[in-house]
Amino acid sequence: MAIIDQVTAPLVLRDPDGREKVIACAFTHPQGLLCLDLFWHQSTPDRAAHLLRGELTGEGPWRIGDHRLRVLGCHNTDPHLAEQFAAWREYLQTHPDQYPPREQIAEIARRLGATPR
Repeated sequence: MAIIDQVTAPLVLRDPDGREKVIACAFTHPQGLLCLDLFWHQSTPDRAAHLLRGELTGEGPWRIGDHRLRVLGCHNTDPHLAEQFAAWREYLQTHPDQYPPREQIAEIARRLGATPR
């Protein structure tokens, strides 16, 4: 299985219908992959946490079922996603005390059935 839990670069999730979005993080799960949306901590798990079922394959980009994951491109290679990521990065920089530390995020992922490394 690919070690996606340890990727620290921003990730893009592409749905089967071709829509793409930047995600906050992803964790391996016994049934596939648990992905958390940007600003997930301001929402509820049923809205901001998504379980993609299937086997995760690849070394980046990755595949799981009909979904694709890849690292966000830099230098304007993903202009349609740049605004999403810029808003997220600005939020993290201006509100560092409002976003949980990595250990707490991993614990939340465990409660949702993921197996963070």
